[in-house]
Amino acid sequence: MTVKSPPEKPVRAPILDKLPSYGIQSDECPRRAKTQLDFIMLAIEALELNASQVMLTAIKELGVQDVLKSRVYLWRLRSTNPLRKFNQRQPLTLEEAKALVLVVCYLCRKLTVLIRQLFLGYQQLQDQQLTLDHHFRLAKYLKRFRAHFRARMNPKRAMVLTYSTDEKLDELALSLLTQLLLCTGTRGEERLWASLFDGEIS
Repeated sequence: MTVKSPPEKPVRAPILDKLPSYGIQSDECPRRAKTQLDFIMLAIEALELNASQVMLTAIKELGVQDVLKSRVYLWRLRSTNPLRKFNQRQPLTLEEAKALVLVVCYLCRKLTVLIRQLFLGYQQLQDQQLTLDHHFRLAKYLKRFRAHFRARMNPKRAMVLTYSTDEKLDELALSLLTQLLLCTGTRGEERLWASLFDGEIS
């Protein structure tokens, strides 16, 4: 008689232990965390033309393939953002969110020079009281972000309606650029992870 051994559990990537769970009772990320994480990844897509492939490469290099299993799986996780047109009514687990945070910070470090150039350019425009279109690369980032946001978010949702103008979307894109800059630091993962749970932990 052949005895079937139980299926092996996938090996958990030790790198995920870098981020604490904060004693959160539920394994599911709150709505705000899902939304903010997707917005941040949208900003990366506005910076990196080949973002989708670069994300897959980052997943492999970080060793989190068991959590972020494929391109389709990654899309499904991002679609847990309730503001998306094609929202997936499924949870985003803490472990999946941790893996996404690690990927985001990995990519931000690859884009450090560009992110800093855009942030510095924005500060210079403010100092000189010039409009955003005076900086070509910054204007290009903002244009791409607006296009991505409008193509993927549900215009019928109240929160999406608050970003109905170019000016409001530019404000969002610039605030996300600031977050990306923080992600380039040595403790970027911890800073981003903690920011996703503002108001959720004590």
